[in-house]
Amino acid sequence: MHPTLRYLSGRLLTTALVVVGAVTLLFALTLLVPGNPASVLLGPRATPEAVAALAERMGLDRPLHERLLMFFGQVATGNLGTDVISGRPILTMVMEVLPFTVTLTIAAIGLAVLVGVPLGCYAATNPGSRGDRVAAVLSVSFIAMPNFVVAIFLLLIFSIWLDWLPVLGAGEPGDVLDQLVRLILPSVSLALGWVGYIARLMRSSLLEVLGEPYIRTARAFGIPDRKIVYKYALKNAAIPTVAILGLGVGRLLGGAIFAEIIFARPGIGTLVYDAILTRNYPVVQAGVLVVVLLFVLTNLLVDLSYAWLDPRLRPQKGVA
Repeated sequence: MHPTLRYLSGRLLTTALVVVGAVTLLFALTLLVPGNPASVLLGPRATPEAVAALAERMGLDRPLHERLLMFFGQVATGNLGTDVISGRPILTMVMEVLPFTVTLTIAAIGLAVLVGVPLGCYAATNPGSRGDRVAAVLSVSFIAMPNFVVAIFLLLIFSIWLDWLPVLGAGEPGDVLDQLVRLILPSVSLALGWVGYIARLMRSSLLEVLGEPYIRTARAFGIPDRKIVYKYALKNAAIPTVAILGLGVGRLLGGAIFAEIIFARPGIGTLVYDAILTRNYPVVQAGVLVVVLLFVLTNLLVDLSYAWLDPRLRPQKGVA
């Protein structure tokens, strides 16, 4: 087998094992929820016959191993069941709101990279300067502020006091400008903390790379510093940042729940939150499962990007 294919197949196998473990853990966590889900959904006035009928419909009367196999089968086929409250397919409900959460997450991570990387590069190329100290203070401040606190203050300042930006919602369907404007505050509230993480990580990584022998050799040949930094050093310095972005997507998907609730945006967070309030555990299970799969897929893409960023990690012919 070609080394590249072997490397790719190994990563895919690892990802598949992680997914199986995550699905099993998610199933186990649902068993720890107190009470009978069918009884909780129907309420305290439901008759035992109605509870038993709903439990049979949800497969709760089957043995544990059959329920686990049934759950794996549902995940594999994409059939996550039917919502007992609305009567709609749960997968359809999740897919309707998923684009809002994905858009918010991509906007937040993109904003964090666009601001954090230049800030870290400036601090690394001007160590000890006033700008470096200011960047350090801003980075630590951004990291220390919780996302939901930032979201509340942004809403109060820019929507309530200054009245510059709309308060709630995701915008009118088909109106791209309105949707982009309403995306500003939620994405900034999520991105701000990661601006600090990325800036600090980029600074330390770039300083380390700029001290490498090949950088000193390039300077000895008279290559301009700007070209050294952005053509040779930045690519290697970006590897730790790419690694942290894989974890950052998972954190941002979790933080999106608070942003969607505070700004009344549709999304996975809002769907799961409303399902928790109504004790609609199958919808909660489906929402969490989709977030887990997105997180695993993102980390797979990050792992595969290492080989492009760092040639030392690429599989070589004749090397096991």
